[in-house]
Amino acid sequence: MKHFSTILSVVLLIAIGFLYFHEFSGKKTAATNVAKPSDFKNTAATPALIAYVELDSLNEKITFIKEKRKELESEQRAIETEWESGYRGLENQKNTFLKKGDAITQQMAEEFQNQLILQQQRIDEKKQGLTQKLSEKSYKFMDNIQKDLKSFLIEYNKTKNYQYILTTGTGVDYMVFKDSTLNITSDVVNGMNEKMKKGK
Repeated sequence: MKHFSTILSVVLLIAIGFLYFHEFSGKKTAATNVAKPSDFKNTAATPALIAYVELDSLNEKITFIKEKRKELESEQRAIETEWESGYRGLENQKNTFLKKGDAITQQMAEEFQNQLILQQQRIDEKKQGLTQKLSEKSYKFMDNIQKDLKSFLIEYNKTKNYQYILTTGTGVDYMVFKDSTLNITSDVVNGMNEKMKKGK
């Protein structure tokens, strides 16, 4: 460490010596290379034009999104209802079988149990398949909405000239301060409703 400190001191001394020699050796740099105060211009960048959109409001106020969300929720409930109904059916079969009481042999019990397990597997597999299809449908819907939103904002920004348009909302709110004059959500809601209406 001491050795490094010595080397650093020597390097600094050489640098200072060079600068001293360069400044006071009597050799003047060409006037063309010397910067004049008039050469310096105000280089401060103009402030960025920023706006933001509230995603929660888009979800609540864009008619197409609300309708589609209700449709997806309805499909989810239908899947759950069908699955529960299937399990109730298995329960009823089991209760009916048990009413036979002493007439049930070991072989009958094993066969019935295997049948129930197979039916249960089919019910679970069907639910899994339907849920996967619904997830894919939801993802596709959200992906299309995102594309439509980007497409709308590109068109919208042709006259607004924002450099950045940010999104804010529950779970994605990274802005610690928001100036409400920069909120363009109502413009986006109205524009997207119009766009979706034409799309239909």
